[in-house]
Amino acid sequence: MRFYLFVLLLISNLALAQDKPVLTVYTYDSFASDWGPGPKVEAAFEEECECDLNFVAVDSSTGILSRVQLEGESSSADVLLGLDNSLVVEAQNTGLITEHEVDMTKLDLPLPWNNQKFLPFDFGFFAFIYDTSRITSPPNSFEKLLDAGDDLKIVIQDPRSSTTGLGFLLWVKSLYGEDAPQAWSRLAPKILTVTKGWSEAYGMFLEGEADMVLSYTTSPAYHMIVEQESRYKAIGFPEGHGIQIEVAAVLKNAPHPELAQRFMHFIASESFQTLIPTGNWMYPVIFPKQGLPAEFRDLVRPIKTLMIDPQGIADNKADWIDEFNQALSQ
Repeated sequence: MRFYLFVLLLISNLALAQDKPVLTVYTYDSFASDWGPGPKVEAAFEEECECDLNFVAVDSSTGILSRVQLEGESSSADVLLGLDNSLVVEAQNTGLITEHEVDMTKLDLPLPWNNQKFLPFDFGFFAFIYDTSRITSPPNSFEKLLDAGDDLKIVIQDPRSSTTGLGFLLWVKSLYGEDAPQAWSRLAPKILTVTKGWSEAYGMFLEGEADMVLSYTTSPAYHMIVEQESRYKAIGFPEGHGIQIEVAAVLKNAPHPELAQRFMHFIASESFQTLIPTGNWMYPVIFPKQGLPAEFRDLVRPIKTLMIDPQGIADNKADWIDEFNQALSQ
């Protein structure tokens, strides 16, 4: 009798588990990884939603958009998590995104954001990272970087496959406008290589293959907090730094639209936002009540924040990438 009761209980539990709705979220691989915020986000949301949160990891933010464009209205995704300000117009033009229901007036962002189809969940500033044990006097302005000797070697990412690389392209365009091709030509001799993504570039830098790497002003926080290592620093440029604002969006044909909207509200909650600084190593869009980790006080904060209008990016991105490629191929 006990055996039959056990079997009935097991079947009942399995049936209940199968009845749980599954919220499918497309995100980039580092967010969903064991060392990213994904597992903690999943545990926290599932505790309150009576659902299963399923992260589908894609190799990059651009990969998220490409996958949804390919799947179209038949996509199984409910939410996209990890697009950014450089991709929002392209994503919006697919016609696959619907508005979210979150009040964005409480967001702590350096710049205004009013696109109701995309909810910011973190932000960061692009910067070059160097090792103080190897370089004692790095170029402390963008102009000095362009004028540095060709023996200085940097690693950057491809703007066609990496949002970090695209962010750098937009940073240069913000600073130099029509003179951007000349800026790229001045920088080209110092570029050791252009990698497909951030991880490869940062790995090369850590292995000592390059003097500096394109990353974020928050990158040194990881080394200080996780490795207790303070020799990695970001360089502050007085001309200003490009910003990346990462966003989430609900698909118009989401299989679970109400649950998707609930997840969007969760993104704007303390439970989610407190996981960003030491999980995604970016700034949260709603600063936690207890403040940021102490190590964040030692980070470079840009004097000037630079961001090109998203529509301008969509209209001109292909031409700007051609400028970049032509300058580096000479």
